[in-house]
Amino acid sequence: MTTTKTKPATAGPRDTIKDGMPSMIAYLTRVLKTPTIGAFWEELAGQARDENWSHEEYLAALLQRQVADRESKGTVMRIRTAHFPTVKTLEDFNLDHLPSLRRDVLAHLATSTYVAKTENVILLGPPGLGKTHLAIALGVKATQAGHSVLFDTASNWITRLAEAHHAGRLEAELKKIRRYRLIIVDLCRDRDYADDRSKPVGPTRGATVAVGIVPGCAHRPSRNARVLSVGR
Repeated sequence: MTTTKTKPATAGPRDTIKDGMPSMIAYLTRVLKTPTIGAFWEELAGQARDENWSHEEYLAALLQRQVADRESKGTVMRIRTAHFPTVKTLEDFNLDHLPSLRRDVLAHLATSTYVAKTENVILLGPPGLGKTHLAIALGVKATQAGHSVLFDTASNWITRLAEAHHAGRLEAELKKIRRYRLIIVDLCRDRDYADDRSKPVGPTRGATVAVGIVPGCAHRPSRNARVLSVGR
């Protein structure tokens, strides 16, 4: 009787690569700064095998997950830096309280195309109509569209710019503000718009100093769009 010895199976190059795939992908996603792909590639790979996805479909699903996660985090950051007093949405706004508001106009504003065109939106009306809600909601829509937004009340804008003027850093402050694509000025009053440059900076001329913020206050091209809620 003859016996033959069976050599133990040795791992080939492909097996070695396969065994080290998770750590390799983890390293590559760290280098590429795509953490969502690093977190979900294995789960989606299992789904792709079960549903017979093509390589292209699997790749597209991974990239879509990464892009969606990045956009979501970007929106959260833009909302945080906008300094909204609270987050309001157009979906939460009760249109029954404002029947005169044209739905087609509101739908157009919700696209935020006016921001890219550096156009202005003025919400004019008496108290209690929800102008602040609409102003914030339009700002939130703009952040979701990828635009940087800065919100404050008219009185706070006046204080901010008057203090910068008295400190001799008004131009630096305005330059900082102009970096934002959308400026929101809430609860303005008609007297804030008096374009009397002979008056000192103060409560009655605060908006006039807001060069590039409040329409009609400046004689230079605007670099940002504005939403103003104006009381009557």
